[in-house]
Amino acid sequence: MSKNTTPKLRATFFNNKFQNIGYLPRWIIFTIDVTLVAISVAVTYFIVNNLSHNAFFEKPISALLILFIHGLSFIFFRTYAGIIRHSTFIDGVKLLIATTCSYATLFLANYFFAFVFETKLLFLSTGLFINYIISFVSLFLFRILVKNLFEIYIQKSDSSKLIKAVIYGADANAISVANALKTEKPSRFKLVAFLDKFNRVKASKSILDLPIVNQTKSVHVLLRSLGAEALIIAEKSLTKEETVALVEECIEYNFKVYTVPLITDWEDQKQISNQLKNFDIEDLLERKPIVLDTKTISYQIKNKTVLITGGAGSIGSEIVRQIINYEPSQLVILDQAETPLHSLNLEIAAISTNIDIKTVIADIKDYAVLEKVFQTFQPHFVYHAAAYKHVPLMEENPAQAIFTNVAGTKNLADLSSQYGVEKFVMVSTDKAVNPSSVMGASKRIAEKYVQSYMQQTTNKTKFITTRFGNVLGSNGSIVPLFTKQIQEGGPITITHPEIIRYFMTIPEACQLVLEAGAMGNGGEIYIFDMGKPVKIVDLANKMIRLAGFIPDVDIKIKIIGLRPGEKLYEELLNDTGKTLPTHNEKITIGHERIGSFDTISAFVEELLIISKSASNEEIVGMMKKIVPEFKSMNSEFEILDTQRIL
Repeated sequence: MSKNTTPKLRATFFNNKFQNIGYLPRWIIFTIDVTLVAISVAVTYFIVNNLSHNAFFEKPISALLILFIHGLSFIFFRTYAGIIRHSTFIDGVKLLIATTCSYATLFLANYFFAFVFETKLLFLSTGLFINYIISFVSLFLFRILVKNLFEIYIQKSDSSKLIKAVIYGADANAISVANALKTEKPSRFKLVAFLDKFNRVKASKSILDLPIVNQTKSVHVLLRSLGAEALIIAEKSLTKEETVALVEECIEYNFKVYTVPLITDWEDQKQISNQLKNFDIEDLLERKPIVLDTKTISYQIKNKTVLITGGAGSIGSEIVRQIINYEPSQLVILDQAETPLHSLNLEIAAISTNIDIKTVIADIKDYAVLEKVFQTFQPHFVYHAAAYKHVPLMEENPAQAIFTNVAGTKNLADLSSQYGVEKFVMVSTDKAVNPSSVMGASKRIAEKYVQSYMQQTTNKTKFITTRFGNVLGSNGSIVPLFTKQIQEGGPITITHPEIIRYFMTIPEACQLVLEAGAMGNGGEIYIFDMGKPVKIVDLANKMIRLAGFIPDVDIKIKIIGLRPGEKLYEELLNDTGKTLPTHNEKITIGHERIGSFDTISAFVEELLIISKSASNEEIVGMMKKIVPEFKSMNSEFEILDTQRIL
């Protein structure tokens, strides 16, 4: 061991010993308090005797009486019960009351004895008052000194662990946040300054002993000059765009950034730093808030029975949570995944609601089981979110893609028509547009079957399709994958440096599904506004920086090549399609040619028969016949497109 490390180890050992000192027994605190009163009596005696011809008291027993009265007050008001190092304003008030009562008692006793026994006063009245002041001040200062000693010493020993942070803002909310963080124990942040965007105060001013810095330069420049590591955004007047720009600037220059809600929104104001959270990648999506036609949705769903397939999945479970707000009489949640369905059931059961919740374990491929569900519950609305969605897996298992995505959808659509369901809303994907994969083609075939149902004159059900792109945070999606890879230290794997995707959050997607379902008259494909396309490599860089790391230094980004069936760019409408606006600017209606119901139905029946026994090539070949625009990419099935051309 080097000579340099020995003092550090000793200091660390001493710091730990200091921080782990146990609390003093109450009798010791009581003894210290009485001792301080005794010292106060001696000081008072010395002061009075030197300033006056009269003594503070003449008999030593008088001094014992002062100690006795104070001791009784301490016991009665339990001033010794508090923990010295954690003294608060209440402890000071208790001391003031105790010493005031002692002074009052001694003052009254002084004149009572003189009047009853016709003797001289036991104490000089001025001396009693001086003793009262000195006693309270000494007792109060003792607690303040001990408290500050612990705070200063512990803060000094922990300062290296604290995050040096700047509060962005200088309004009342920012000051409240700063005050709360400064007084929080144990501390998480060491605040170094306020940063005022609006230059509301002079630069020479300070708040809570922290300087106010006007934003005359870029934020990252000011943070570096202040030696800060993080920015805490507490300015409540910032717009979404300003906040996003601020966060992106911070992460670009490797500063941590936190946001905090308004003080009035805090549930537990004692756990201050728990209110501060890192920005999620969802927070950086430049999207306007969605405004729903809640009246129409509620009018249609209230007091109705709603069936949700794939109800335990990412999209299905969020639809469940949102549907509950519109008060259906009965909610039937169907999924084949037992554990997620059980977890969702427990979550919903914890919500106080009069809705009758039913959970059904079933596979949508099983027509007989589904028919029993329709017979039992007679649903008015069906939201169909069950599907196989992973592109590479479906390239290897095209038959399973057909059985679930096509046959499962066909089962639900047929039963919905047979049992007079009011509306059938299918959740589809942008991968169904000009599909390049088995998964995308299977969803497009399902879309065609559902849309063509509206040509049936005997059909009373309104069949509606919703189509959107990637959903942030859904099971198996890119954001949870990147998060896991970052937690494991990397590398983050990206299939291609130029790959681009559209993203929206799970709640956004489900809100739009409900809105589209409410406005649909049947046969429409509703296409959601996905906002600006996101380059996946940029997404990876932002997520790495948000986690506090430097891309390609702390966390590597590795290009692994496009997966089977994967496109560089996703689309929301095919080459021949057209769109019409709706009252919701985020939803448009796509019009695409689909063919007659009899033709589509015959194709689907043939595909289902082939899928039970034929080879993967034959299955995919039939899919390409049903969906002529299906062109395989990065897949073994590309040869089928070549043969079709020849």
